[in-house]
Amino acid sequence: MLDSLVALRERTIYHLAGTRPAVYYIADREAGGVLVNAPPFDGELLAALRGLAPPAYIFLPSRRGARDLERWRAAAGLETIAFEAEAPHVEGTIDLAVGRERKLSRTIDFLPMSGVTEGSCALRIKNDGGAIFFGPILEPGEDGWPALVPHADDYSAENRLIGTLGLQDQRFEYAFTDVFEPGRTRFGPGADAAVRERLRRFLED
Repeated sequence: MLDSLVALRERTIYHLAGTRPAVYYIADREAGGVLVNAPPFDGELLAALRGLAPPAYIFLPSRRGARDLERWRAAAGLETIAFEAEAPHVEGTIDLAVGRERKLSRTIDFLPMSGVTEGSCALRIKNDGGAIFFGPILEPGEDGWPALVPHADDYSAENRLIGTLGLQDQRFEYAFTDVFEPGRTRFGPGADAAVRERLRRFLED
């Protein structure tokens, strides 16, 4: 059900098999358990999450990952988080509509990168080598590494490009998106260099 992807000093990152958008669980020593995207509610899954870390939050990189929010909130007391521009478009209650300066913990914050939807936002882990959860903002390219792949239904192609250009100064060993295909998706280590190289290729084409 839950596959361990990366074991770090202060947290372990898991993937919930068979989900699209992909659902991740960050079992964090300081913040508790953070679901990235919400899966359909399942009591057995909730018990499994509790066995890893006390579930505390659901972070939605975009409205596309919102499923059964009210059931998760009622059953587990989870607080839901989305960027303030995205919150009005989410089906369900958002408890924390975060701004650019908001942090979830001492080492976890947010990178607004609107473009796919009006308020698409990434979650960033700043220590342990660094990791970013991009949601739909990036997706695996032909070689499996996260890349910028424009789509006809993007909220703003210009905003997508501006947001990704800001990644050139970021350092992160691991990167995760809404698409995770075991055996094909590449997520690290070395994700920051891989993402920068694929962005460079995109700009040159």
